[in-house]
Formats: sequence, C-alpha cells, structure tokens
Amino acid sequence: MNQEIERAKVMIIGSGPAGYTAAIYAARAGLSPILYTGPQPGGQLTITNDVENYPGYPDGVMGPEMMEDFRKQAERFGTSVRYGMVTKVDFNATPRVVTVDDQITIHADTVIISTGASAKWLGIESESRLNGKGVSACAVCDGFFFKGQEVAIVGAGDTACEEASYLSNICSKVYMIVRRDEMRASQIMQKRVINNPKIEILWNTETDEILGEEEVTGVRVMNNKTGEKREIPISGFFVAIGHEPNTGIFKEFIHMDSSGYIKTIPGSTKTNVEGVFACGDAQDHVYRQAVTAAGTGCMAALDAERFLASQENH
Repeated sequence: MNQEIERAKVMIIGSGPAGYTAAIYAARAGLSPILYTGPQPGGQLTITNDVENYPGYPDGVMGPEMMEDFRKQAERFGTSVRYGMVTKVDFNATPRVVTVDDQITIHADTVIISTGASAKWLGIESESRLNGKGVSACAVCDGFFFKGQEVAIVGAGDTACEEASYLSNICSKVYMIVRRDEMRASQIMQKRVINNPKIEILWNTETDEILGEEEVTGVRVMNNKTGEKREIPISGFFVAIGHEPNTGIFKEFIHMDSSGYIKTIPGSTKTNVEGVFACGDAQDHVYRQAVTAAGTGCMAALDAERFLASQENH
C-alpha cells in the first residue's frame, strides 16, 4: 500500500484546550501546524455540559461549543485541523515520524503531544446515560451546580478525598462510597474526610445503579459484606477512581511516571526527546483544568517555535 508522506514544521497530536491553544500560537507564528483531533475531537470538554470557570465566558458555555470556538480560532490563523488518529510514532528518526490511521505518514520537525487523559468510569449503563446530567468525573468543574444539595462520590484515593472535601464546602451532604473497609489515600487526607461532619463514608459499599430518568435523583448502593441494598436520594454523582493518560503509543520513546503521565522538564513542556513537547492532561495529573491545559498548550507552541529558530541558526 502506498503511504503518502507529508512534511510539517509543527505536528500537534490531540485537540482539547491544550492542542488547540498550541495550534493558535503556532499558526500565528507562521508555522502552519497540522493538528489531528484523535478519537474524541475537543477532548474531555465535549462530555461537559456547562463550563462556568473558563475566563471570558461570563454566562458560562457548553463544553462542545467552547471547543468549537477553539477549533475555529486555530483554523482562522492557518492550522490544518484534521480528523484522524495517530496510530504510531518513531521519535528515533529525524525528522520525527508520525503515522495517522496506519496510512498517512508525516515527517515533523517538532511534535506537540496533547492527547489528554480519560477518566476511569465504573462501567454501568446508568453512569453513561446520565453523564453530564448529574454524573461527573470532576468535582472542581461541576461541584458548583450542586450547591446546597446532597451528592455522592466514589473512590478511596487522595483525589477522591480531596474532591469530597471540596464538595463538602459547597454541598449540604457528601456520601463517600468506598469499596473496602479502608482507603488508599494518605493518612492526612483520610483524617480530613473522616472528621468532616458533612461527609458520610459508606465502607464496604459498591454502586449498584445510579437512579433517574432525565437527571440523577439517587443512587442504589450495595454492602458487599452483607449484600444489603439501599437507595440514597442525591442530585450529583461524582466518579473519582482515577484518570488514564492517553500516552500508550509514546511509551517506547518518552519518559513517563508509573501511571503513564509524560515527564516534562520543570518550567517547560520539553520531554526527553529533542523537539517533542507535551502539554495538557497528558502531562498534568495535578490540576487537570481547561485553563491550565490551555496555558501549557501556549508554552508548548512557544517552546517549539524557539526550538525551530535554534535549529535554523545552526
């Protein structure tokens, strides 16, 4: 099969706030970036209904609409936005080789990785059906919509404890659903939730079903020791069982932490491979916000631009 080969100064892999911001900056610098959207154009924000914490949208904005705005802005300055998925890379080659959908080959002088991360879900039908209608994987993003209401959160790690504490400042009550009789979270985080009068921890408990037709109205939980089921009325259901960075295809070349998040040189978006940069949730497991992702997207484009300028000077 004949593969088409194309040259690019800047190749951007992924299309959330990080990828599109990198594209806006690279395009305005005259670098004619090529951006491939990946399987979920717009990233995690496309499954977020209301975004109220991104500056510049005083009345809030729907996640998909916001990503559409980002895409139009990137295209306006000359980004070639394409639908397709990067299936293979060779970062040992110079220029770097990127293969899309197993059939298009791009030789890129610089590569910006903005493949993001995906929330891990419980995998029950009601969870996907009510996603964005009371089911969320980000308390910081969506907690505000449940002000003064009762909510539940699933998870037992530091993130779950952090998000439960965060929700307790906004909501009237937080049920924390923990599968075992202990948590994985650090002692200090555990203490914080155990001593919080607004958080009730349901030990040895699993989610049987999220209740509600059009929106979340409750949750049916089951005690995995006794088999006893009970229904709890809630209006928000948060899943905090971790995220999975979408970085598998880079493993052979790029340094990552034990969870698969890309390691960047502090204060930059540089990876261990020259001319390859990483931004957004693929390298950030701490903040994971649209605005921080956009900020690192800007950094990646500036880092790529400086790298190209230094190559030309040589």
